[in-house]
Amino acid sequence: MQFNQIIAQEQVKSKLRDFVQNNRLSHALLFLGKEGSGALPLAIAFAQYILCQKVFPKPAGNNDAFLFGVEEDIIAPAILEDSCNECTSCVKVNQLIHPDLHFSYPALKKDSRHDKVLSTDYITEWREFISQSPYSNVTDWINFLKENSKSKIETPVNKQGNITVFECDDITHKISLKPFESNYKILIMWMPEYLGKEGNKLLKLIEEPPANTLFIFVAEDEEAILPTILSRTQLIKIPSLSNEEIKKALVERYKTESEKATQIAGIAEGNFREALQLFQNPEEDLQGQIRDWLNIIVKNNVSSQIKWIEEISRIGREKQKTFLKYFIHLLEQAVRSNYLGEENLKMIPENDLDFATRLNKICSLEAQEAMVTELEKAAYFIERNAHAKLLFHSLTIRFFHIIKDNSLILVH
Repeated sequence: MQFNQIIAQEQVKSKLRDFVQNNRLSHALLFLGKEGSGALPLAIAFAQYILCQKVFPKPAGNNDAFLFGVEEDIIAPAILEDSCNECTSCVKVNQLIHPDLHFSYPALKKDSRHDKVLSTDYITEWREFISQSPYSNVTDWINFLKENSKSKIETPVNKQGNITVFECDDITHKISLKPFESNYKILIMWMPEYLGKEGNKLLKLIEEPPANTLFIFVAEDEEAILPTILSRTQLIKIPSLSNEEIKKALVERYKTESEKATQIAGIAEGNFREALQLFQNPEEDLQGQIRDWLNIIVKNNVSSQIKWIEEISRIGREKQKTFLKYFIHLLEQAVRSNYLGEENLKMIPENDLDFATRLNKICSLEAQEAMVTELEKAAYFIERNAHAKLLFHSLTIRFFHIIKDNSLILVH
């Protein structure tokens, strides 16, 4: 994976190249970026850059190469903007089979009888997962494991995945070995938030690693990482993508129509994973679901409400989040349309504008703002495994009073 395959993030790429070319790289990096920002593919592209034989030719004799600020006998890397993608190392990194590139990530126990679970137990699935969807999140990964694992998972004990003490021991063993083919060995740990107190076993290794060793931690939530590990890393912040960057990627890489790409980018809010979800599940279906929901709320058709709630509760957490985010987007468009002049209304996609106009007829501005607040809270609770039926039942009742009774009293 090359830098040029990563969507945007040009400032981060430039910063990483400067670290390498000026020998200012820390032994342990923390790539911190929200879901869909591209932190994981960027880490893999950076690993390929370091392992590339044209960026860092293998030195002859006993000379070592240095990335970490050693002043004597430094072998300066070639001034290349990207890995060559042609040498043996690049080919192997592309396939995630390079012997000096190691991965650690949340994994599942097969059943209660098997305590020793390692990332390498699922390396085949990992390679397939990354090749298909490098911008995916950890929920996608766990679901992929459950559905595609070559080693049958009978009854997952840790349903959300974990990075175990056995994994820490395995990392220590792998990192203690000398590089096989390259100047450096690299460990990419994805989602260190899943590393409990057992992660303290890695502290000495991170603080005093073997020569020419690089740790790259890829995380989304800084507060969920062990403070002892956090304090030993150099922070690299990966910003969320802009709407324009997401739109450009959808148009150029997925041949999306410009208007549709603009609409998707507005809903995704910097999350390219979310953008792909919307691209693969057309928003017309979501609008239909929202329209049906509002109709049965306004008519107070209890039997239809129960049926709709049953259906929405079965579609899965990720699709429920997408549904809620799309509804928020439509409400925001409705609010925006009230303030735009006639000429500026063309800035809103036609499909959104039609729906926004209908929303304005049944909801006051205050009611729309109250609904946005409720939807944001619902998305927060869905993310934390709220009971879907209860949540959408509660939302239905609240929206009835907000719309029909114009009641803005929110029960917390």
